[in-house]
Amino acid sequence: MFWVDVKRIMRSGITSFKRNGIVSIAAVLITTITLSVIAGLIFLNAILNSSLADIRDKVDVTIYFTSTAQESTILDLKTSLQKLPEVLAIDYVTREQALATFKERHQNDYVTLQALEEIGDNPLGASLNVKAKETSQYETVVKFLEGDSSAVKAASASIDKINYYQNKAVIDRLSVLASGAERLGFILSFIMVAISIMITFTTVRLAIFIAREEIGIMRLVGAGNRYIRGPFMMEGIIYGIAASMITMLIFYPFTYWMGNHLADFFGMNLFAYYKSNFFQIFAIVLGSGIVIGVISSWIAISRYLRK
Repeated sequence: MFWVDVKRIMRSGITSFKRNGIVSIAAVLITTITLSVIAGLIFLNAILNSSLADIRDKVDVTIYFTSTAQESTILDLKTSLQKLPEVLAIDYVTREQALATFKERHQNDYVTLQALEEIGDNPLGASLNVKAKETSQYETVVKFLEGDSSAVKAASASIDKINYYQNKAVIDRLSVLASGAERLGFILSFIMVAISIMITFTTVRLAIFIAREEIGIMRLVGAGNRYIRGPFMMEGIIYGIAASMITMLIFYPFTYWMGNHLADFFGMNLFAYYKSNFFQIFAIVLGSGIVIGVISSWIAISRYLRK
């Protein structure tokens, strides 16, 4: 008996969706706009996280030494740093390597190269690029360098500067930007969902008004509220399903076009992300669409049944 009722409710909901025509299309389009905003925020969040991860991956603590620093002193400090559990790897850049890199970077800057030639000697110092296992662990590395261990004391006079705080400021600013974008996205999604629910609620109310005579007959023959409410709930589910499918179809060409344009800038191909996370994104969009449709229908029919 239960499954018979379910089949009847589903059939009635589909029939009502088809019969309402333009009203149903309007509800689907409004829900599609809301779901498009939600999907867009998913992609925006992915871009921000990818950019943040890329920057974090490139960040390290670079210890710059004076040009007169002894190699033995630098290597002793490197050995001490390697013993720290937070350190993943250390790259030692000699004075000669630093000079070669500088010349390559300024190969088209003849004024700078000429000035370097006039100096005669290599003015650049060696450096240690320290890579930590986690971004949060760089502060521990810096505290070690500000400590009083024998290796640090021996090298302190030869250390020119440490670039940790400049990199930390960049990461902190990007983290604030990502958090702000997430909060803005949540607020925007909430507003769009509220608008979509109100419009879909109005649409369902219109559908109820069109079917008021049928509802009256169902009440006369003793139909329960569940049976009366069922077709409209099913109609709301159809709104969500149709809107989610349209949304995913819209984002296919959009991400394909944007993927190639943004890949070089953000280091992330949106189309590749769309394909690799298709089912996860579709599940979120579909779930959101169904929830919007069901809530709208539930509120509309409940208000009618209370009359």
